[in-house]
Parts: sequence; C-alpha cells; structure tokens
Amino acid sequence: MESALTPEAALASLAWQIELGATEAIGDAPLNRYELPDRSAKPATPPAETAPIAPLAETDPVAEAEAAAGAATTLDALRETLAAYTHCELSRGARNLVFADGNPQARVMIIGEAPGREEDLEGRPFVGRAGQLLDRMLAAIGLDRRSDDPVCSVYITNVLPWRPPQNRDPQPDEIAMMRPFLARHVALVAPEVLILMGNISCEAGLGRRGITRLRGHWTEAHGTPALPMFHPAYILRNPASKREAWADLLSLRERLGDHP
Repeated sequence: MESALTPEAALASLAWQIELGATEAIGDAPLNRYELPDRSAKPATPPAETAPIAPLAETDPVAEAEAAAGAATTLDALRETLAAYTHCELSRGARNLVFADGNPQARVMIIGEAPGREEDLEGRPFVGRAGQLLDRMLAAIGLDRRSDDPVCSVYITNVLPWRPPQNRDPQPDEIAMMRPFLARHVALVAPEVLILMGNISCEAGLGRRGITRLRGHWTEAHGTPALPMFHPAYILRNPASKREAWADLLSLRERLGDHP
C-alpha cells in the first residue's frame, strides 16, 4: 500500500516539474500531445480582403502657383497670394517678402534676380550697393524709381521675392515655382518694356542663360519687349563691363523715345 503524499513531497514534485519546464497546471480533460492534426477539418476562414488605400495625391507646386497667380486681380492681391504660398522653402528662412519698389504705372519694369542681405532686411529690391549703382545708371538717362511721373519712373521687382541662403543662385525648381507669379506681375503692371538684369532674369523670362551673349539685344519676355542687361552686381565685380552697360542704357533711352 502506497504511502500518502505528504505536503513536502508534493512541493518537491511540483518543483521538479517546473525544473523540467512545465508551465501549466494539469487540466480537467486529458490532452494527447502525440495526436496528429485532423487534415480533413476545414481551414479557418481568411479575413475579408479590404480595398487598398489610395495614395495621397502629390502636390504640384508649379500648378498651384499658376492657379494662385492667375486668381490675383491686383498687385496687392498678388502680394498676399505670394505671402500665402508655402511650397518655396526660401520663405521660411527670409526675414521679409521683397515684392517690388517704384511706380507701378511706370513705362519701364526692371526684373532682378533675388534679394540680398540689405533687401531682405528692408523688404525692398535693389537697396544695397548694386541698387545704388542701379539708381545712378537710371539717373543717367533721366529715370528715377522715386518719381511719381510714369514717364520718368521705373518699377522694380525680382524673380524671387525671398533671399536665398548666403545669396546663392536660385535653383531651377525655385525659379519654376516663381515664374507664374512673375508672369502675372508683369501682366498686372503692363509696362512698355522690360529690363532683364542678369542670368536668372533671362532664364525666368526667356528660358535661357548667357547674359554676355544676350545683353544688348532686344527680344520679348512675358509678352513684352525686353532688353537683357548686366546685373549691377556683375558691373561692380567687373568694372570693364560699364561700357556695355552704358550702351544698353542708351538703347533703352532710344526705345523710349524723346521721353525721358
């Protein structure tokens, strides 16, 4: 006759089973661990297929710029539209939106490249050393951005309204995003002639660079007669180019006729 299981023996037996790896207590019903699965049983019903999630539509910054610019019916509205445009990263690092300066009724509209440090601080185009040279150049043929007379005044803007970091050249995608706003800007001002100052202005208006070849030759940009010229910053770096710059100014004065 077997002796009764003492608590000590039961505890020792349990410890031994745990040592062997047992993790569950014995159930009420016996379980045959050696039994093969029933292959005739129906497989579990797979979950119902769900419709694939459509990817988010990619934003086209240029298309949005075209739509936004086209909806602007005044210069003030265009400025507000530019300020609300979020796809150009330059707007996040700039201090000011540099929109324009001068008389919007002027016969001559000048398009520069992008604001520099002084322009970013002041919020107006061409106010640094290059801008001071530009003012002297214009004065030599009787033009002044501060004049209220449309015959003698000029209107000035840039391809980019925000300063690029370290005054680097604007990138092709930045120019592409700003081109619709620039074209609308020209359409709203409706000048008699455009002055494209520098390679970036020529790329935005003519679709090509090469200012040393383009300068001095009248062409058309944004549906308006246009004259490519050296940028004043280039003239400051290359004083020998003053001769060509003066020839271009005389060509502009001849184009405008007796006035100014």
